Amino acid sequence: MSIHWKYLKTSDDLDGALAKSASTDIVIFKHSTTCSISLMAKMRFEEKWDFAEDKLIPYYVDVKEHRNISMLIAEKMSVNHESPQLLLIRNKECIYDASHFDITVDELKESILWHDASTADH
Repeated sequence: MSIHWKYLKTSDDLDGALAKSASTDIVIFKHSTTCSISLMAKMRFEEKWDFAEDKLIPYYVDVKEHRNISMLIAEKMSVNHESPQLLLIRNKECIYDASHFDITVDELKESILWHDASTADH
């Protein structure tokens, strides 16, 4: 299954994505097109991707072209700006973030399961 990235290029795009996170989890992948580590992390992530889009919506930011959006994401989600970086957002809050070679589909799945279980306990 391939990823159908939705691109974040404006603050309105980001606001729309965050609004969607109220009903469906989203991930934001912050990618530097000039960094080989970022490219490797993105390729590894894409080849293992197997989420249905009604379960997890994938967003993508080119940090070179849209640094202002990347910085806005860091500010709104209260995380340090990194690249590559993956953020899992639920209800407009970042509940998981990873960077560089810590970005894996398996880690993302574990985080989703953990948050689902902790939410079910309450």
